[in-house]
Amino acid sequence: MRYTTRGMAPRAASELLLVGSLPADSTEAALRQGSELFGDLVFALPDGETGPRAAWVGYERERLMKPNPAFELVEATASPTGIPRHAYETPIFKVREGAEVRWDRWPRIDDAIESYGTFRALRDQGVVPAGVRFQIGLPFPTSALNALKVDFAADYAAAEPAFEDLVRRELERLTSEVPPGELAIQWDVCYEVQDIEGVVAWMGGGDAAWERFTGPVGRLARLVPEDVLVGYHFCYGTFPEWPMYEARDMGLMVRMANHVVAGSGRAVDWVHLAGPRYLRSEDERFFEPLADLDIPDTRVYLGIVLPLDGIPGVKRRYETASKYLDEFGVAMYCGFGRQPGEDGRETMRQHRDTVLAVRELRDGAR
Repeated sequence: MRYTTRGMAPRAASELLLVGSLPADSTEAALRQGSELFGDLVFALPDGETGPRAAWVGYERERLMKPNPAFELVEATASPTGIPRHAYETPIFKVREGAEVRWDRWPRIDDAIESYGTFRALRDQGVVPAGVRFQIGLPFPTSALNALKVDFAADYAAAEPAFEDLVRRELERLTSEVPPGELAIQWDVCYEVQDIEGVVAWMGGGDAAWERFTGPVGRLARLVPEDVLVGYHFCYGTFPEWPMYEARDMGLMVRMANHVVAGSGRAVDWVHLAGPRYLRSEDERFFEPLADLDIPDTRVYLGIVLPLDGIPGVKRRYETASKYLDEFGVAMYCGFGRQPGEDGRETMRQHRDTVLAVRELRDGAR
């Protein structure tokens, strides 16, 4: 069985999705290099998530939890460098007994607004191609609050409503500063996938994990103006391995993708589903659940580009996935800002070459 795309043409129809982080030293460098190398291949450009945001939700630990008096640092990282090397080395927080959680601002939104100013200036100079949107990634609640390792269920229940309130207020601020017709927002869903899979011991998994995912789906995406493109990125994480955990197949991500399209209360313009490790490139069992997708008006991007095996590897995975999905774009497994290789610009150039090789393979099959 093969899932055949049908329905309206998606608003995000490019060949390539840049998932988020890029191996660049600054926002301006990421946007300049992204425009040069990918401007003709994408519908939107991220700002590279450079600096402190390169640690992804480590940014939320440091900027939302650490300075907030409602949270207590229970245990700092055990890493000798002070920088966690894996998930078990990340700092541990809890909600203080009796504390009421509230945040006034989300520093990630401050950064996005500042980055948009750079994006707009570069577009005015002709560096960023006309028609390409400004893209930002926002972590979903379980991912943003993953540091609550002492009693995750209780502390998540105490903190998550405040996080959703913060998201609501900050989305209003973001879309008052960035024109909705120029914006693309990607919800980054990683710890939610692992939580539902039952592989993060401190979260607990089970039915509660599904609710921690589906509840925010029904409440958050509908807050985004319809003129903004919205997508979801699903993966099993890359901290530090690509991936942190490899599932038996893509079944869970397909189920989650079907749910967000049905339950977001607005159009979902794209979903990104992470692929396998290189050794399973030709494992049809891994890709077979793609035939169960039911998202006719949504662009699908498969995260089948890996730094390890380049063009030969992505061709193997593309051909296997094509047995179950007739039309899709490609992307890295995840953002690759932490995988710069010896030279970040060269890594990005190789990424472009890989996408062009996929285009050639696709066009040759038609």
